[in-house]
Parts: sequence; structure tokens; C-alpha cells
Amino acid sequence: MKASTIRFVDAWVGVPACAVLTAWRWLFDRRDGRCPVRRVVFLKLVEQGATVLACPALSRAIERVGRENVFFLVLAENRPILDLVDLVPAENVVAIPSGGLWRTLVGLLGAVRRLRRERIDGVFDFEFFARASAVIGYLTGAGRRVGYHRFHGDGPWRGDLLTHRLVYNPHMHTQPAMVAMVEALWQDPAGLPALDVPTGGQSHAQFIPTAEEMDRVRATIRREAGGRDVGRLVLLNANASDLLPLRRWEPDRYVTLARRLLAAFPGVHIAFTGAPSERPAVDALVATVNDPRCLSMAGRTTLRELMVLYCLSDVLVTNDSGPAHFAALTPVEVVTLFGPETPRLFGVMGPRSHVIWKQLPCSPCVSAYNGRLSPCRDNLCMQSIGVDEVFGIVHGILERRG
Repeated sequence: MKASTIRFVDAWVGVPACAVLTAWRWLFDRRDGRCPVRRVVFLKLVEQGATVLACPALSRAIERVGRENVFFLVLAENRPILDLVDLVPAENVVAIPSGGLWRTLVGLLGAVRRLRRERIDGVFDFEFFARASAVIGYLTGAGRRVGYHRFHGDGPWRGDLLTHRLVYNPHMHTQPAMVAMVEALWQDPAGLPALDVPTGGQSHAQFIPTAEEMDRVRATIRREAGGRDVGRLVLLNANASDLLPLRRWEPDRYVTLARRLLAAFPGVHIAFTGAPSERPAVDALVATVNDPRCLSMAGRTTLRELMVLYCLSDVLVTNDSGPAHFAALTPVEVVTLFGPETPRLFGVMGPRSHVIWKQLPCSPCVSAYNGRLSPCRDNLCMQSIGVDEVFGIVHGILERRG
């Protein structure tokens, strides 16, 4: 489902739904949020990259209630990364089908029925200030529901449907913030939003491919390289999703970067990556580079094979998008280009992460408070990132790893 459709439905359907359910809660719901917690569900409908950031929080919940009692609600198109990290049992992942508004709404009703049958006790709302997740969390029937509340107007209104209401902290990285939300579910709601709980000490899951998977992806690389053996590999992810087009670095700069790396490192190959829908555009970039050591892997791999590709590569250069977080599960070095959002909240965490962010006065211009909508029509924050700077970082990584 397109990001614009999600925002439209969340505003025009979500606001009245939150209002009706809030009135119902005030008039008829006497639960105080202090029920025992045996089974929990995470609500993170969109953005697979954010699901990677949620891994430490998932681990913390598993420690609390056991793996078999943790569920996850997600749009079907964003499910693959959950299956890959394998923290939540496959049968506990409730996927809402996409492919049209009505199909999604019908699937959503089915998902709510499923969660009610599972007798969910606790809900973690990881969708910041989305109305849909607040409505879904309440309709599950769970006695404890934790998420971000508007309080004094600091964020979009979405009713009074949470039992454990937290203040969104725009100065805290999303990963420990998610861990804090998990711990908050076991706190007395009367004491919130004040919160003093540990949020560190958790690491990402790690992706470990099999030997057969490595051989299969090597064969794909060799085929796309015209039958030649490929040694060192640098990956360029030139596109972001339509969720936030302002995050894109200009494609011609990726072309220039590829040419400079090929000239500087005779033993290096460049592979452009991308989703199947991006394949024609990525193939055109490869044709523009016009070098036998530059190839396209866009649409040639499954998500799991893409992860294997990361394991076989030295560096990934990408816009701020899901692949940056997927790659954090592998040994590849990740260079992420930030503009309208801030790496202080959403950057890949770890020693192999390299961030470029120019910190213009207007950046970041999107946040949880504005629904990630920006009035900007000229992404100077991305345009100000020069090829020289990116090349310098990648050059240093290749020399160090070499």
C-alpha cells in the first residue's frame, strides 16, 4: 500500500475511530491496566528497517514471557525481515494482506479476530502516533497497552486508548526507546510517563548464511558479471521507497561514485542493488557506468539472498532506508546518507556503521510529530553530500579491510 494511502486512511478513518473508542473506554471500560501479562503483541505495520531496530526489544519481551507467547502484527509486504531474523515464531506473525484498501481493511479485521482468540494481554505500539495502531491495540482486548501519548499537544491526537502512556523522546535513539517501551508495560501505569528502566545491553540478531547459500549467490554474481569471477565487491543502493522520496541521493552521483571506485581499485567490482520494481532504473544506471566490472543485482535476489550478498561484500553505500538496517545483521560496512531524518534517532548502531549527515538548519524536517511529512521540495540536505566525501569514506574502508 502506498504511503500516501496509509496517511489518508489514518487521518480520515483513524480520528473518528479513536474518538468513538475513547468514548467507549471512558463510559464502559473499567480495566485499569494492572492485569497479569502472559502473551504480548508488537504492532509495527510498516518499515522493515525499523523492525530490525526492534530486535533488542523483541529479545527483552521473549525473556519476560517466552518466545511462544510473543506475537507480531505487520503488513504482509513487510513480513520477510521478521522471518529472516527468526525471533518470533512464524506462526505468531500475523500478516495483514496488501494489494488494495478494501483487501487490507478486511485483512485487518481478520487479524484483530485472530489476536482476540490468542488472548493477548499486552500490546506494544511501535507506530509512534499512528491512529490505526492505537485502534488495533484497543480492539485486541489486551488489558495493558503501551505507546506514545500526546499529553500537552506534542504529537498527533489519537484518543485515550493506552493504559501505559509514555512521552515520546525526540532525543533518544529508536532502538533503546523500543526497549524502554517493553519495560514500561510491566510498570504501574499510575507512575508513568516517568520511567527509570535499563535500555542497553541488547544486540541485534546476526544473520549466518549456509555454505550452499553462499555458493548460490556467488553463482548469481558470476552470471550477472558475464561469467567472470568477482573478488572484492562494493554495493550501491541508489533508491529509497516512496515513503520519503526526499531521502534520495541523486542517481548520477552514484554513477560518478561507481566510476571513481572502479578507477581507484582495479580489483573491485561494483554491484547496484534494489527491489524488483527498481530493476529497470538500476539496470539503466549500470549501463550508464558502462564498465564490465559494474553489474546489477536489483531484482535478482530474494531478501535472504540479499543478506548473503551483504556477507560477500566489503561495503554498502545506501540512502537512509531499510537495506542499511538489514545490512547491520551482517559483517558488511555500511555507509548511510542521511538528510531529512536524523541518524541520532534512526541510524544503524554498531562499529561498522558510517554516517554522513550535513546537519543543515532545516534538517531533520520530518519526525514522529509531523507524521513524517515535510513541506520541503528541494532536498538540499542530500544535495550537499558530495561524491568526494562518500568516496573518501569508502576508499578508507577498502584500504583498511584490504
